[in-house]
Amino acid sequence: MRAVIQRVSSASVTIDGAVKSSVGPGLMILLGIGHGDGQEDIDWLVKKTAGLRIFDDEAGVMNCSVVDVGGDVLVVSQFTLMASTRKGNRPSYIGAAGHELAIPLYELFCAALSAAIGRPVGTGEFGADMKVSLVNDGPVTICIDTKNKE
Repeated sequence: MRAVIQRVSSASVTIDGAVKSSVGPGLMILLGIGHGDGQEDIDWLVKKTAGLRIFDDEAGVMNCSVVDVGGDVLVVSQFTLMASTRKGNRPSYIGAAGHELAIPLYELFCAALSAAIGRPVGTGEFGADMKVSLVNDGPVTICIDTKNKE
C-alpha cells in the first residue's frame, strides 16, 4: 500500500457534481493498493497514520497526531499511486490491485482507521471519476509505502 498523507485545513471529494464527503482540519489521504497487500499492510499503515505527529502542539512544534487534535480524515482511493515509470513516459499500472482485491482492502483500511481515531472517516467512491479539493496546511505532505517499513 502506498499513501500520500496531507495535513489539511479542509478537503472534499465530489462525484458527478455532488459532494460525497468533506472534512475540516485533519488529514487527506490518497491510498493506493497493490498486488500482495493485505491485513498486515492495513494494520501497519493505520497505526502509523493515526500516530503520525504532524500537528502543532501549544509550542508550535509538530508533536501531535490527528487523534490528539481531534482532526477529521478523508481517504480517497488512488490506483495511480501504484504507477511504475521505469520505462518510457507512459506510466504502467500493472502493480495496482484489481477491484476484487482493492475494494475490500480499501473498505477495511477506512474502517480500521475510523476505529483507531475514534471518529468516522470520509471516503470517496472506488473507481469513480472524483474531483478532490483540499487546502494543504503547512504544507505538510508525507508519503508512506508499506513495503518500505525499515
